[in-house]
Amino acid sequence: MSNVPTPDNCATIPMSTKSIGAGDAITDHDPKLSRKEIIREIFAGSRATIPMIVGAIPFGIIFGTLAEQSGLSPLGAIAMSIFVFAGSSQFIALGLLAAGTGPLMIIATTFIVNLRHLLYSAALVDDVKHLSGPWRALIAFGLTDESFATIADKIRKSDDEWRKKYVQWFYLGSFSAMYGNWILCTIIGITLGELFPDIGNWGLDFAMAATFIGMVLPYLTTRPMLACVIVAGAMSLGTADMPHKLGLMVSALSALAVGLSYHLISGKKK
Repeated sequence: MSNVPTPDNCATIPMSTKSIGAGDAITDHDPKLSRKEIIREIFAGSRATIPMIVGAIPFGIIFGTLAEQSGLSPLGAIAMSIFVFAGSSQFIALGLLAAGTGPLMIIATTFIVNLRHLLYSAALVDDVKHLSGPWRALIAFGLTDESFATIADKIRKSDDEWRKKYVQWFYLGSFSAMYGNWILCTIIGITLGELFPDIGNWGLDFAMAATFIGMVLPYLTTRPMLACVIVAGAMSLGTADMPHKLGLMVSALSALAVGLSYHLISGKKK
C-alpha cells in the first residue's frame, strides 16, 4: 500500500511534456506503457484537479490585479507565476515589495512560508522514489497544495502497481492543469486590474479558503486526523501575529505532533 498518510485558475491548458524541460527521462515514456495509457492518466490527473482549479481561479486573478498596484510590472508578475508558481508566497512577496522590503528578507519570508512543502515531500517520497531525477525535480517544482491533495488522494485509493506504473503521468496531468491555469489567470487578472482597479476588494479570495476546507474534509475520518485539524486551526489563530509567517510552521508541526501521538497511543491501546 502507499505510504501517503490518510489524514498550499481559468480554463484548463494542457501542456506539452516537451515544454516542461525535464529532459528525455520525461518525454520518453516507459516502453511497457502504451501512449493511450499515458494520455488516459494525464487526462485523469487533470480532471481530478478541476475542483481545486475552480477555487484557485479568483486567487490567480486577484494576484494579477494586485501585482501592478504593488509596483510589479505586468511582465514581472507573469514571470513570477511562471518561475515561482506558489500562490501564498507570491502574495506575500507583493506585500513586501509594496513596503519596500529588501530581496533577502523577501526570499527568507517566502522560504519559511513554503516550509510546509517539506511535509508534502515527506508524505510522497516513498511513492516517487522509483522515478528518475528529472521526474522528481518536476514533481518538486509543481507540488502545490492542490496538486498534493489530488495526488495523495489518488495514491491512497490505488494499489502499488498503479503507483509504480502511472503515478508520474497522473501527477503530470494535475500539475499541467494547475500551472497553465495559474499563468492564464495571472494574465487575466492583470488585464482586469486595468479595467476594474478595485477588483481586489470584491471578496473573491473567499473561494480559496473554501477550496482548502474542501481539501481537508475528506480526510476527517479518524480521531487522530480530527485532532490534527483542530490543533492546526487553534494554533494558527494563536500564532497569527508571529513575524515572517512563522506561525504557519508552528501550527503545522504542532498539529503533526498531536496527530501522530494520538495515532501511536491509539495503536498501543489496541
